[in-house]
Amino acid sequence: MARSISYINGSQLLALNGRPNIAIVDVRDEERSYDGHIAGSLHYASGTFSDKISNLVQEVKGKDTLVFHCALSQVRGPTCARRLANYLTEVKNDEIKNILVLERGFNGWEASGRPVCRCTSMPCKG
Repeated sequence: MARSISYINGSQLLALNGRPNIAIVDVRDEERSYDGHIAGSLHYASGTFSDKISNLVQEVKGKDTLVFHCALSQVRGPTCARRLANYLTEVKNDEIKNILVLERGFNGWEASGRPVCRCTSMPCKG
């Protein structure tokens, strides 16, 4: 059975951000380095996402909710979320229960005045 992917808005994510069971996955490519990012987010560029899915699953071990985003969350974010959902079904991983996509993506997050981190640490320490 295919896993469902839902959307979350910026206010909902802001309320949840920082909880230990949630990981934010930024799938933007090079623009992350100069546009900033959501504090604490993981970076898995969409161009190499499929090759690194197993790394992501290991990195988020113990988390049950992943929130994906790209610049607008219209193509790359939802596509990578679907790739993860398909991968989890294929490997029979049921630890990750919720796969979400941030409505309006990073651009909407930033335009709404929500906090943006401009650190260059990998991973971001928030």
